[in-house]
Amino acid sequence: MDSPVWCAPISRAVVFGGTHGNEMAGVCLAKHWMKNPSEIQRQTFTTECCIANPLAVERCVRYIDQDLNRCFSMEILRSPAAPSDSYELKRARDIFHKYGSGDSAVDFALDLHNTTANMGVTYLLCRNNDLFSVHLVNYLQSKSGDLPLPFHCSLTDVPEKDLVYLHRIAKRSLCLEIGPQPHGVIRADILSAMREIVNHVLDFIDLFNQGKEFPGFEMDNYTFFSRVDFPRDSKGEVEAVIHSELQDKDFAPLKPGDPIFKTLDGKDILYEGEKILYPMFINEAAYYEKKVAFVLTEKVRCTFPALKLMH
Repeated sequence: MDSPVWCAPISRAVVFGGTHGNEMAGVCLAKHWMKNPSEIQRQTFTTECCIANPLAVERCVRYIDQDLNRCFSMEILRSPAAPSDSYELKRARDIFHKYGSGDSAVDFALDLHNTTANMGVTYLLCRNNDLFSVHLVNYLQSKSGDLPLPFHCSLTDVPEKDLVYLHRIAKRSLCLEIGPQPHGVIRADILSAMREIVNHVLDFIDLFNQGKEFPGFEMDNYTFFSRVDFPRDSKGEVEAVIHSELQDKDFAPLKPGDPIFKTLDGKDILYEGEKILYPMFINEAAYYEKKVAFVLTEKVRCTFPALKLMH
């Protein structure tokens, strides 16, 4: 293992719900904790909650004008406001000014999401040099035995120009996806799992701040490879659906020659890649507009050094 990495303590954390206004588990929990914050407080740091897109939450829709979770590039955040700016652009700048800039920047952000895909509990990290959050995921994996959902980690080193997600505003961050859950619906099992995970996240931060050292480890993670759109006709209309043998098989190995789509005429369309990959966000409802039928990842075994508190 490499030499330990030293990280500064966490003094301020924020939990975001309602980045997408119809992903109800995070919305429900954030509203609850804003009224009753005692559950999310710990000895060594402060935690606050934020409804990221309140107007979308009020209307129970994903967004009002555009996807808020694609509005956090530094180019957008630092550009001057204009009368034509969308609601989400204005909201992104408000969130950044409150939580992500200068002395007010939070040390850690947790962004809560639901997916209609059968992804179980999936942790998304956009920076592979965020060792603190990687160790957090490893800790969460050790605590996942009581959860009735499988666990996956997707760790990708996203170039700065492509970092457009809300959780990038903090010094360290984690995005949590739990599914399957229909948009606009609250499922008790999904809500309970998310609540338990959030509390484990806060426990980890508290342990770290108290000086607990976390040893190096190895972990499988799923690294972004490509996005796959539905087959479309000359007018751009979808002309095939996710094949029944692929549906709900998030993170299962996809082998060359496996069926991935079926046309309405009954023809199978096969995966023509040359190597085994692992799909996620299969048939995610919100991704139809993004022309994404599923996302392909590579399964990679990674080694990470130990984590220690910087005094």
